[in-house]
Amino acid sequence: MWEIVQKGGPLMYLIGLCSVISLALVIERLYHLYQARIDTKNFMKSITDTVKRNRVGDAIELCESTPGPIAQIVKAGILKQDRPRREIKEAIEDVAVHEVPPLEKNLSALATIAHITPLLGLLGTVTGMVRSFQIIEQQAANMNPINPGDLAGGIWEALITTVAGLSVAIPTYVAYNYLVSRVDALVLDMEKSATSIVNILDAKREE
Repeated sequence: MWEIVQKGGPLMYLIGLCSVISLALVIERLYHLYQARIDTKNFMKSITDTVKRNRVGDAIELCESTPGPIAQIVKAGILKQDRPRREIKEAIEDVAVHEVPPLEKNLSALATIAHITPLLGLLGTVTGMVRSFQIIEQQAANMNPINPGDLAGGIWEALITTVAGLSVAIPTYVAYNYLVSRVDALVLDMEKSATSIVNILDAKREE
C-alpha cells in the first residue's frame, strides 16, 4: 500500500489527508445527529398530555431531560405559554435560529472534500502525463530509444491519483447527501413540533 502511495506522487498525501478528515467528520456528524434524534411522536404526546393537565412545570422538566433541538424549541414555547400566539412563535423561532446551525456544522467541509478530491486526482493525472512526456522529450533529444519502463512512473502517477481521488470523493459525497437528508428530516420534525406546541398552547389558552 505504501509503495502505491509513493508511486502516486505528492498529491497522494493530500488525497490521503482528505480521506482521514472526511472519515472523522462523518463519524462526528453521525454521532451528533444520533444524539439529537428523539422519538418525536411520543415526546409530543407526553408534552400534550402534561400541558393539558396544567402541569407546565413537569412539561418543562421533560424538555430539559430530553436531548436535541426539538425539546429546546418546545420548551421555548411552553415558557411563553401565557403570551399571545405571535410571541410564542417568535420565541420558538429565536431558539431555532441557534439550534439549526449546529446540525449543519461541518457539512460544508464534507461537500468541499467531495468536490476537491477528484480535482486533486485530475491534477495528479496531468502531472503524471507531463512527467511521461518530459521523459519522451529527453530520450528523443538524446537519440535514445523510448523504453516503456521509463514511462511507467508517470503513468502510475496519472492513474493512481485519479483512482484515489474518486475513491475518496464518491463515499464522501454519498455520506454528505445522507447527512443532509438526516438534517432535513430533523428540521422538518422541529417545524412540525413548533407548530404543534403553538396550537396546543393556543387551544389551552382559549379553554
